Amino acid sequence: MTGFGVYVHWPYCAAKCPYCDFNSHVRERINERRWVDGILAELSAIAELQGDVRPLVGSIFFGGGTPSLMSGDAVASVLDRIAAHWRIEPNAEITLEANPNSVEQARFRDYRAAGVNRVSIGVQAFDAEALKALGRLHDVDEAKAAIRLAAEIFPRASFDLIYARPGQSLADWKQELTHALAFGTSHLSLYQLTIEPGTAYATLARQGKLHLPDEDLAVDLYQLTQDICGGAGLPAYEVSNHARPGEESRHNLIYWRYGDYAGVGPGAHGRLTLSGRRVATEAERLPERWLAAVEKSGTSLTLTNVAPPDAAREHLLMELRLAEGLDLASYRARWGIGLPAERVAALCEAGLILVTDDRLRVTARGRFVLNAVIAHLAGNLAPA
Repeated sequence: MTGFGVYVHWPYCAAKCPYCDFNSHVRERINERRWVDGILAELSAIAELQGDVRPLVGSIFFGGGTPSLMSGDAVASVLDRIAAHWRIEPNAEITLEANPNSVEQARFRDYRAAGVNRVSIGVQAFDAEALKALGRLHDVDEAKAAIRLAAEIFPRASFDLIYARPGQSLADWKQELTHALAFGTSHLSLYQLTIEPGTAYATLARQGKLHLPDEDLAVDLYQLTQDICGGAGLPAYEVSNHARPGEESRHNLIYWRYGDYAGVGPGAHGRLTLSGRRVATEAERLPERWLAAVEKSGTSLTLTNVAPPDAAREHLLMELRLAEGLDLASYRARWGIGLPAERVAALCEAGLILVTDDRLRVTARGRFVLNAVIAHLAGNLAPA
């Protein structure tokens, strides 16, 4: 049981961060009403695809880009349209990603009034030089103020940090992470910095102007993260996400448990079950093309059937990221496909996975080579 989620992508940012490969864009000015109307139209198109029997919405997530550049009225309009097409659980999680800039903090109360009950703040660092290097527009004091204000206004709050930054030592990260935990938030997203193709950081790395910590230090930083967060009562429930029990991101759990979710807005992806078929949806990526398509046809979505073996591989890829692991009986029942016994046995013997009570989990050692573990298991799926 995963619930049904709705993801809304707002593609605009005040500036493009050099490490970011998300579908985010900078424009001097936009017509917010046109963009919101486009999102409303695409929501209606998805509801029509689902027909008369529509799932109960358990989570809504405004991502980006920077959705905290939206007005409170715009967010309210989107939530009203979702409520017009779907029934929303009384305790549904409604998250909005926000930057800590003071101008965006000023909208926090408007978002709460619109119905947002969880905010995820892109802090990224508590070090002034690191914030500058990461291209962030806020300073350390603004980040601290945003976290405190979010705790006052929203029932739930989370914030992001990036580690394994150039020049960062174990002592630096321990101090920064300890400082982060002192705020008492119940959820932290802690991402290891990676060089993504097409980013400004990729260009700098290629030119020899950017150097990340070596592999041994990166492993030590990851292990330090697990030790400190686990000791503070926020264990990792997913590779990069830590929470107190019961405070996990419900929306992201839909992704990782391979549930159904609608995605609207430029470049948004979705996974729907339509007439018993697993269907992938993808919106036009370039914002201006997306808007033109939606204004002309009501949607920009491309629909692609996902064959059961491919869906089974996607499911495996997502759920093995979770500490709870994969329920093998449910997996076999859902896809009619089982994991190759000899490969499971070999990975168990190597200490990379553990199977207990018909549930497969990746071990702490296996997490260091998670992609290889998944690739090994997914390479030879067979009928159950």
